Amino acid sequence: MTAHNGRPEQGEAASGEAVAGEAAAARTAPGEAAAEGHGRPSSGTAPRPVPGAARDDTVAGVVRQWRTVHPDLDTGPMEIIGRVNRCAALLQQAEDAPLRRAGLSRAEFDLLGALRRTGHELTPSELARETFSSGAAVTKRLKQLTERGLVERRGDTRDRRVAHVHLTDAGRDLVDGILPEQLAYERTVLAGLDSERQDELAGLLCMLLGRLEGRQGLARPAR
Repeated sequence: MTAHNGRPEQGEAASGEAVAGEAAAARTAPGEAAAEGHGRPSSGTAPRPVPGAARDDTVAGVVRQWRTVHPDLDTGPMEIIGRVNRCAALLQQAEDAPLRRAGLSRAEFDLLGALRRTGHELTPSELARETFSSGAAVTKRLKQLTERGLVERRGDTRDRRVAHVHLTDAGRDLVDGILPEQLAYERTVLAGLDSERQDELAGLLCMLLGRLEGRQGLARPAR
């Protein structure tokens, strides 16, 4: 969504190569069709997937091909991680369109968004933590955004080595103009899932993200 932080490298979408590039020729294996009459909800609700039923998307095709090549390997993780990567790549591709029209990279928008959502000035070090970026990368982005009149810096009265960064009116207006468009797109994407499923999916992804952040020792941004 819009808290788009925590990417491996700011401004670059996850490519989903492991699951996307090879999938066009994949076919549904015979005998994998879902059992008829199961998992059908009441009218107006998206059908619930049947456990073990055939999945027919690009990732499923890739998984079937790998099972043929390496029948001895457990390809189960691909079923989840492959779909997370593929969804991330497609979502970011679509959500980056308004950024491109505004002449912004994803990393620059994340920086502007951090200043907008925290609601106060941040130092470059704080921005680096908020956006999971290196100090050098933040310095470069601040220079570009300052030249465009989207942020301003002021020196610290007690320590000249410290700078405080805040949004200009133009920067705030730019973020506030892009954010509703992104949220509208995300609502459209999730419209096929009822609120219960959305909550369930959010909870599972939260658990997975927490494990990944814990393994990599990533500190959560200050609240």
